[in-house]
Amino acid sequence: MNPTLTAIAGAAPAIAMLGAFACLIGGGVMIARKRDRRKGILMLVMAAVLIGNVAIWTL
Repeated sequence: MNPTLTAIAGAAPAIAMLGAFACLIGGGVMIARKRDRRKGILMLVMAAVLIGNVAIWTL
């Protein structure tokens, strides 16, 4: 396999986890500050999906 693609494939789960943590924090803040509850819940759901995808990729 191409070394460049191997590097990207190795970095993808880490980038997805950073995105998941950002969505968890952002969604929690939106819900806690009562700004837009629906978008906050959707961000939490998106974080759960990202974490699930990373679990599938790494197992």
